[in-house]
Amino acid sequence: MQRINPNKAGLALGALLACWHLTWALLVALGLAQPFIDFLFWIHFIKPIYVIEPFEILRAAILVLVTGCIGYIAGYIFGLVWNRLHR
Repeated sequence: MQRINPNKAGLALGALLACWHLTWALLVALGLAQPFIDFLFWIHFIKPIYVIEPFEILRAAILVLVTGCIGYIAGYIFGLVWNRLHR
């Protein structure tokens, strides 16, 4: 088995989660998040009860930063565990 670079795995997963949440923040900023989440709930047979709050740039930046960091940590740990299990 090929070894995984934990740093690269962390960066890849961190970037993925950060981009995912950046997309969500853009949907909120454009006013498209509420119809989107209502549709997702509707197709899952769930009555929407959540209301999307107005966009705040600082909160959006915190969202992207925190999820990116969590993704990095998770990817890094995955890389370490993978390498340990495949010696």
